[in-house]
Amino acid sequence: MGPKGVVGLAGALILVLLVLSSVYIIPETHRGVLLRFGELVETDIQAGIHFKVPVIDQVREFDIRVLTMDLPSRQYLTVEKKPLDVDSYIAWKIRDVDQFYRATGGDEFRAQSLLASRVDNGLRDEFGIRTMVEVVSGQRDELMHTLRDRVNQTAQSEFGIEVLDIRVKAIEFPGQVSENVYRRMATEREKLAQEFRSRGRELAEGIRADADRQRTVILAEAFAQSEEARGEGDGEAARIYAEAYGSNAEFYSFYRSLQAYRNTFMSKDDIMVIDSNSAFMKFLNDPQGAQ
Repeated sequence: MGPKGVVGLAGALILVLLVLSSVYIIPETHRGVLLRFGELVETDIQAGIHFKVPVIDQVREFDIRVLTMDLPSRQYLTVEKKPLDVDSYIAWKIRDVDQFYRATGGDEFRAQSLLASRVDNGLRDEFGIRTMVEVVSGQRDELMHTLRDRVNQTAQSEFGIEVLDIRVKAIEFPGQVSENVYRRMATEREKLAQEFRSRGRELAEGIRADADRQRTVILAEAFAQSEEARGEGDGEAARIYAEAYGSNAEFYSFYRSLQAYRNTFMSKDDIMVIDSNSAFMKFLNDPQGAQ
């Protein structure tokens, strides 16, 4: 290959390199800005294939997807001047590439630092106007929504950033405060438990006394009913005996003698020495009962 061929080949390679270096591609998840000699000449470049002047122009790309940032744990004071350790995070995205670049120089870490500063000040203000109970449970959602709207308004107007969410992940008491709160809660719970136990004992005594009273009443009523039934039974038996005696005095006398014999000789060991002519032996000597 002669000198002209080498020069031609070199020229072709240079031309190819110039063409390749003049073409750039912006991904679907990014937006770009074009700088010429360090000055911003084109902003919010959409996804696709674009051209630039080699060497002179420079392209910067920025991720427009939702990004998250965990904030370091910070301590804030409530309206009662009680300290709380708070962990939180931010969900954000670049909304205006031009404004984002002008405000941060395209530095994502600088953007996160600016956001963290705004959120830190916002949390300090929101905690400072609420009680501990409100920030822990009662108005926690309201606090986060108010703070998000406040920071989002500032971030969009100053940095071209949209704040999608600010979430408080955890709220804890500092070490010494946690110990004091735990002791106070334990004391309150023990006091409440003692009160419930005292009420339980009083209620148990009342139930036991009422049960004893009802038992006494029931036993008394049962005894009265049994005595009444026994009296009625004795009266009925007396009436039957009287009728039996009135209708057949001899049979009644015989029946009473049989009862006396049975009661007397109930056991084999019973021994009785009596006169055979006594009235007791009347029916044993003579079935007719004649004397």
